[in-house]
Amino acid sequence: MRVLHFYKTYKPDTMGGVEQLIGEICSGSAARGVPSDVLTVSRNTSTVDLGDHMHYRAKLDFKLASSSFSVSSLGRLKELAANADIIHYHFPWPFMDMAHFITRLNKPTVVTYHSDIVKQKTLLHFYRPLMMCFLGSVTKIVATSPQYAKTSPVLQRFADKVEVIPIGLNEQAYPRASDAKLAEWRERVGPKFLLFTGMLRYYKGLHILLDALAGSEIDVVILGGGPLEAELKSQAQALALKKVHFVGALPDEDKFALLTLCHGLVFPSQLRSEAFGISLLEGAMYGKPMISCEIGTGTSYVNVGGETGLVVPPENPTALREAIDQIWNDEARASRLGAAARKRFSSLFTADKMADAYVDLYHRIAAR
Repeated sequence: MRVLHFYKTYKPDTMGGVEQLIGEICSGSAARGVPSDVLTVSRNTSTVDLGDHMHYRAKLDFKLASSSFSVSSLGRLKELAANADIIHYHFPWPFMDMAHFITRLNKPTVVTYHSDIVKQKTLLHFYRPLMMCFLGSVTKIVATSPQYAKTSPVLQRFADKVEVIPIGLNEQAYPRASDAKLAEWRERVGPKFLLFTGMLRYYKGLHILLDALAGSEIDVVILGGGPLEAELKSQAQALALKKVHFVGALPDEDKFALLTLCHGLVFPSQLRSEAFGISLLEGAMYGKPMISCEIGTGTSYVNVGGETGLVVPPENPTALREAIDQIWNDEARASRLGAAARKRFSSLFTADKMADAYVDLYHRIAAR
């Protein structure tokens, strides 16, 4: 059996949450006797050998409303699909829906449904008929959490073909930071701090976090870059937040060091664009208490309020500040929540469990 993944981008061109997920599925499947290939579109059309799977790239022609378009990918998709038993799509990507129908692939198909379309509401009005036809035509749809499957109006329409497979992380990909690196960060940000890690985007709720920290003496490290970085720094300056440390995007060892040292993870995403929250998984893997918002997505599947951390209403600086103060001031409770987060990670969110579930799904739909 062989699987072909089709998505708009992949490493080394970009390295976001979806790309990380595809890589873990490919590597985990290969270790279980199911090899995979990945096809994307890119300015660079060379093929990349990633060891246990190949990344093929068709020429990117143009982008429209964040969706990539590539005429040559249609032929490439048909060519690579001829050697595959299953096509694995990653939603959303409107061009992918078109390619599915244009190429008329007669193969079992899986769609990992990463997120509803939240921001492009006007374009969604025109895209919706194609989207619904596409999702109606595929064999299986995978939601990444029970919460998202229950709260997505789109997934509710296809409940009979939806399965839940949570995202998993490979702990071996997070080696221990060196003693020198740990000492460097202790010196730089102090012995106790809360950590945010992720892209600085509109749905991450960081403006709400900064408002919540007004007048606070709590150290918070914001790890990551993105389109809102300058705006957030200006807000922090206006609020005189001297204990908020913007450290930008950093190499992995620095990230691992900060995850090791932090007192807890704060993740204030306030919109459904945050479909899961891999940063929360990382916090759980490191045994940290977590603070997140209830937005009806996978964030509250990873972080169970009162069990692995605290969950507060979105866009509520007062509630967020109260949760921060609780985690900061109650060492015993923070330790209990962190231990429970680690236990939940081990039982539900490892890369091995995710790979087992996908390989089982591949075999079931291929057999049909």
